[in-house]
Amino acid sequence: MVLVVAAGLLWRSGMFPLPAFYLKYGGDALWALLIFVGFGFLFTRTATWQVALMAAGFCCAVEFTQLYHAPWIDSARSTRLGALVLGASFNGPDLIAYGVGIMLGCLAEFIRRRGAKS
Repeated sequence: MVLVVAAGLLWRSGMFPLPAFYLKYGGDALWALLIFVGFGFLFTRTATWQVALMAAGFCCAVEFTQLYHAPWIDSARSTRLGALVLGASFNGPDLIAYGVGIMLGCLAEFIRRRGAKS
């Protein structure tokens, strides 16, 4: 999880000369990967596909809460941490980026398990 957080912060730092599209959606994919890894850490005996569904549900729920604007939550979103965790405004393509991040987590888990069997 620490590595994914570090990668996400580095990705969004602007140190990489990547097009804005990759910077934005790559960061979103890394955020979803972090959620996937976090759920995997909490639910170690749960099947990978179930962890992926939990992560996807959580990511979608956070994205859809961005349609809700009240002073208390907008105040939280105005902080750096709040913006990283809660986002700022709904953006449909973010849902695709979340799916990519979660699929990368599933792929890594598949490769890890396959290597453990060898």
